Amino acid sequence: MDTRESRDEAIEVLQQLGLKEYEARCFVGLTRLESGTAKKLSELTEVPRTRVYDAIRVLEAQGLVEIQHSRPQQFRVVPLEEATETLRDQYENRVERLRDALDTIETVDEGDESPVQQIWAMSGRAAIENRAEQLIGEAEEEVVLVIGDESLLTADLVETLNEVGDGIDLIIGTVTDPLQEQVQAAVPDATTFLSGLDWLHGDTVGGDETAIGRLLLIDRSTILVSSIIPDTKTERAIFGEGFGNGLVVIARRLMAHGLIPARDPR
Repeated sequence: MDTRESRDEAIEVLQQLGLKEYEARCFVGLTRLESGTAKKLSELTEVPRTRVYDAIRVLEAQGLVEIQHSRPQQFRVVPLEEATETLRDQYENRVERLRDALDTIETVDEGDESPVQQIWAMSGRAAIENRAEQLIGEAEEEVVLVIGDESLLTADLVETLNEVGDGIDLIIGTVTDPLQEQVQAAVPDATTFLSGLDWLHGDTVGGDETAIGRLLLIDRSTILVSSIIPDTKTERAIFGEGFGNGLVVIARRLMAHGLIPARDPR
């Protein structure tokens, strides 16, 4: 990625984190200087000089920029590690405030009846990984996970798997021997197996066909199945719950050789 693309990406991300465009431009501009005046920063960032002062005041208030009150004033960014931690804290604080606000919103009760069988669709790797980790954390008896793509064995997933409590069977299947070895090293308390589902592996299907990403079965009653779209590498999933759910029954039978017979509900 060249310098121009890096700058544009940094500005875009800063805006996503809550900064306005001129504030983001000034911050990124200052990262290229040891220190700079409003005139220098305006020339470098194409932000009008009068707006530079407004942007700097906001950045200083957020703890991202320091000001030397000389003539002319000099500006500089705080150390980048400190700046990123400050932005992270601000972002996490906003997320916490959002969660607290959503928790207090009254739900509309549409009746006591709820369907026994439910199937939902979702997309986005981050969202699917978060849902998978949540389901794993809620397991009471058994977690069965088949990983169809090694990119899904992330550090966060490994941490979640290693936190599975005592008394809960943790069974992890993979589609290749090297991936099984990675899982054994990363999650030593898990029982691992090599999946016999050859169609899980992207290399065994046509180049334009969708490959299965992960199969997750929790307590023999909740299932999450994801696929990876070849062109975009995006992940999509379906999520089902309810003991009688046909999706769960099919997945349980497909994965049966990796399950513990004593736990088979049949």
